[in-house]
This record gives sequence, structure tokens and C-alpha cells, in this order.
Amino acid sequence: MNRREFVASSIALGAAALLPAQNAHPQGNGATFKLNYAPHFGMFKNHAGEDPIDELKFMADEGFRALEDNGMPGKSTDLQKKIAKQMAKTDMTMGVFVASADFENVNFASRKSDAMEPVLKQMHQAVEIAKRVNAKWCTVVPGLYDRGQEWDYQTARVIDNLKRCAEICEPSGLVMVLEPLNAWRDHPGLFLTKIPQAYQICKAVGSPSCKILNDLYHQQITEGNLIPNIDKAWDQTPYFQVGDNPGRKEPTTGEINYKNVFKHIHRKGFTGVVGMEHGNSKRGKEGERAVIDAYRSVDDF
Repeated sequence: MNRREFVASSIALGAAALLPAQNAHPQGNGATFKLNYAPHFGMFKNHAGEDPIDELKFMADEGFRALEDNGMPGKSTDLQKKIAKQMAKTDMTMGVFVASADFENVNFASRKSDAMEPVLKQMHQAVEIAKRVNAKWCTVVPGLYDRGQEWDYQTARVIDNLKRCAEICEPSGLVMVLEPLNAWRDHPGLFLTKIPQAYQICKAVGSPSCKILNDLYHQQITEGNLIPNIDKAWDQTPYFQVGDNPGRKEPTTGEINYKNVFKHIHRKGFTGVVGMEHGNSKRGKEGERAVIDAYRSVDDF
């Protein structure tokens, strides 16, 4: 499952809010987790049904206190408001939504004067969406790299263009989180791939509205060395996403020792959101319960 699939499935779920309510689901144990793990819509549809509001209720019943939704911009304004209202009732935190992520074009690194116009429009829209859903963070993927341009010139252009985006976000307090994505398995050709690279760029932009989203699934593939890189980029990293590798499913299905990773960031005082940006390793209710059990397991430290 890649980001395009996450966004497409999230948008499709928007229409489901108009469907009749599903059968009531059993109450979970209600025990909160040590960290703010954030499921996405569709992860528990076999238990909760197709209605996003019912799924939010199920998440809260199971102890989750955050949500992330890549496809929030594709949902209607009315549904965005309903989601925010329900989350407020159960004291859930809104995680990231995707503000700008172009996997086919050179934009931030481009030499063309008009390449950033669609992105700047998206950032203005992101500010308004964030206000409606009480979001603090939005994901930005700064496009492809330019094969015909020296790398350092590209980096300078990316920094300048991120400064333009930050100027849009700063008045509202919205934080762009830049996500380095792996080039080996999922996203060849992207400009931003590594945590040290993202750290360098964020320091150069020098804005409270430009930080790092460390997706540990991608970074296990790209560079490994997860905990040392977490420490080195700590002051620029307000947000994490997870998925085990190989497979990009829930923790405990692959090679990453998430219990140790989560214990580490918890001891460092992390209070942000940990996005569950992965698929379920098994289908149906059994698979959904396996996801919940996996997070209970890795949160037991």
C-alpha cells in the first residue's frame, strides 16, 4: 500500500458518510495508549462500518486518541466539520493530512517560474482545512528531483520555495512536515529521501512551520539506523509515522523493533502523533483486531 492508495481510499470514504448507520459495535477496553497512535479511515471498517463517524467512535472506544487522514482535502466541508466535532467529543487529536504531494512532476526543485503556483494554492487551502478540522500538521512532499540540474542548485530552490510556503502557514500556526520517502521500493525519483537531508533543509528554512515527518517504514528501507537518526534530528521532528518492513503492515509483522523505538521516543518526552500509515496484515475483523493487539504489544514498555 503506497501513499496514492491511502489518499484514494480516504477520498472514497468521504462519500460513505451519507450511508445509513451500521450495526452498533462492541465497546473496547477504553484503555489509552502511552503514545498517540493515529489510525486512518478504513482501518477498522469491518468492525465499525463505512461511516467515518462510527469508525471514529470505534477508534476512541479502543483507546486511540488521534486520527490521521491523508485524504482530508478531498472530503466535503460538511464532513470535515462533522469529523472535527466528533473528535472533540472524545478528545482526539487530528494528525496530518496531505497538503501537497506530487509524485510525477518537478515543482519545488524546478527552474520554471510558474512551477510552484499549484503548490502555493494548495498551501492556502491547507490553512483553511486545518482550521476546520483543528489540525496542527500537514504533509508536504517536495516533488521530483530535476535530472538536468546540479543537486545543490536544486536544494537551494527547494529551500526558497519552502520559505514561501512557510510564510503562508505561519500566521495560523500550521506546520508543514516534510516527509522523506524511500526510492528503492515505493517512490523512485523524489527529491527528498533521507532524514539528514530533511534536517539540513529545515534548518536552512528556519521556520517553525517547516519541520520533519519521520516515517520509520521509509527510513528503515532508505537508511536504517533509526534511533540514532531520531536523536540527531529530534529538534526538527514533531511527527512520526510507522509501518513495519517488509510489507508495510502493523508493527510486529516485520523486522523493526517498534517496542524499543516507541519506548525511546516516549522517554525523550514525545507527546505528538504517531501515524499508523500502513495496511492490515490480515483481512476482516480478525485482521483489525490483530492491528489493535499489535499496538497493545508494542506499547507495553
